[in-house]
Amino acid sequence: MERKFIKILQEWDKNQIKEPMMVIGARQVGKTWIVREYLENNYSEYIYINLEEQPELISAFEGNLSPDNILRNLSILLGKDIDFKIPIFIDEIQQSERAITSLKYFCEAKENYRVIVAGSLLGVKINRFQTSFPVGKVQIVHMYPMDFEEFLLACGEEKLRDMIKEAYDTMSPIPSGIHEKALNLYHDYLLVGGMPQMVVNFVDNGKNIMKVNRNLLDFLRLAYLADMSKYVNNAPETAKITAIYESIPRQLARENPKFKYKDVSANAVKRDYYTPIDWLVSSDMIIKLNRLESPNLPLKGYENPDSFKIYLSDVGLLSSICQLGVRELLSDTNNIYKGAVIENYVIEQLRCNKKDLYYYKPTESMEIDLIIEIDDEIIPIEIKSGRHKRSVSLDNYRKKYNPSYAIRFSENQFGYTNQIKSVPLYAVFCI
Repeated sequence: MERKFIKILQEWDKNQIKEPMMVIGARQVGKTWIVREYLENNYSEYIYINLEEQPELISAFEGNLSPDNILRNLSILLGKDIDFKIPIFIDEIQQSERAITSLKYFCEAKENYRVIVAGSLLGVKINRFQTSFPVGKVQIVHMYPMDFEEFLLACGEEKLRDMIKEAYDTMSPIPSGIHEKALNLYHDYLLVGGMPQMVVNFVDNGKNIMKVNRNLLDFLRLAYLADMSKYVNNAPETAKITAIYESIPRQLARENPKFKYKDVSANAVKRDYYTPIDWLVSSDMIIKLNRLESPNLPLKGYENPDSFKIYLSDVGLLSSICQLGVRELLSDTNNIYKGAVIENYVIEQLRCNKKDLYYYKPTESMEIDLIIEIDDEIIPIEIKSGRHKRSVSLDNYRKKYNPSYAIRFSENQFGYTNQIKSVPLYAVFCI
């Protein structure tokens, strides 16, 4: 499958960047596959080690952390000559702090070693590093589930993707039959999500959503829960992390889905759950959307990290946990989870494009779903689950702050009227 992440690997390699690349992402988003695919296609040989599956290799990082010493140790342990020209891919590197520390010395060495590392819980490990993390000595990049554009490419719909991008650039409607086809694929994506294993299953089953094995998402959720117990120091903290994760559907089902600690536990308070929330954010299992106090640049200077919403990292996981089927997500149906699933989808797509996201709720009667910065401008975004257009909050926001334009995501066609860009939900990836 084509992954846009390949361009990041190509850029790092083409420019011979000395800092080792550290790939951070949740379990099963495709980190190992994409790195190995790249190395196999661009090098005659490379070294792959997995510190979780091969714990005996952790000893290679004992003693002197000079690259020469580490490569000598690995050569003996693997029974293979290794020199600085052979790329090394260290998977599940979070198993060894000394292996992470060694990246500093690979970066500072005279030779330009090609070292790539990855791990499912690297974000958590970095935040809880016991010694000195090699700041500035590694290139940290995040990998996310497949976005809708990658989903289209996996489905063999490159021409449809191209038409969507062209229509977005010109804000011109596309033929109605093609619009409906794109909406149908978008509805499928809401259930399948962007985990590569699920996308492969969808394609292998003839792109028939009724034949997809959604049990795969249940297995993935169980794997996430297992990680919580495996990589957390104590049982009480594990219980809190699990409780937060499992409360997310309840949080999002409310008309105002601002995170409330009482939805986790009747006696829950902020001081007891701040660290578990940080663990989930760092693991890339959830997306934390902070409230914006004022729509001014720089946006980060006006965020309120104590008032926030939480979404899952993959919309397919949320649909599965909420037990939603095809019918529940169609445009003419309503249920307590539908709006939350579609918000989750939009937020996930924008995050894949590395957008900083906030919501804005200055009063009980006004709420803007998302505020983002585009080309040094503050742009309000409204998310509609169906084809309704009316929005009092967006109208009031525009009267007060006069943005150059606003964006409304819905199931309607492309268009530009009264300084509102109408963008179909299947085209969020174009932003």
